[in-house]
Amino acid sequence: MKIEVQTSNAASMSFVLDGATHAYANAVRRTAMNNVKTFAIDRVTVYENTSAMFDEYIAHRIGLVPLSTPKRFKDEDEVMFTLDATGPLTVYSKDLETKDKDISVANDKIPIMKLAEGQRLRLEGKARVGTGSKHAKFQPGLITYEENKGKFTFYVETFGQMTPKEIVGRALESIEDELKDVQKEAKKL
Repeated sequence: MKIEVQTSNAASMSFVLDGATHAYANAVRRTAMNNVKTFAIDRVTVYENTSAMFDEYIAHRIGLVPLSTPKRFKDEDEVMFTLDATGPLTVYSKDLETKDKDISVANDKIPIMKLAEGQRLRLEGKARVGTGSKHAKFQPGLITYEENKGKFTFYVETFGQMTPKEIVGRALESIEDELKDVQKEAKKL
């Protein structure tokens, strides 16, 4: 197999994979979107909400805010985020605060909601590790490919949790780990 990077920046990349099968190309794409672990806010406790939006709607929007995901973490790691805002103002993702230096909001400018004069929103959100196969909020980005004369051109776009190169690298590590598990089980037979 041969890989040639065509374009690469902090938000997206494209590369050509030559000498691979459709099954392998699809495994890379599916693993990158569904098995790469990322942090996302999974539990929200609302202490005060005098806005016009339901608590559940706000919790859903907050859960979709991408969080930076470092290379090294444990599956059981949890990070607490807090938000305390009083209107009139627009609440942005940057208003979600944490004391964890390694995990933070990946994009400060995502609007969450508008608060009118005197409306208040006060909550805590607990982020944990998950994968896109469990919920879309854990997907690190979008990965597609097209095939032309036996070559696969991949397009990778990150949501901000990690770089496109990290998404592909972590996907390949995940495939390698799964193959090692299969090999280990096969030896038991």
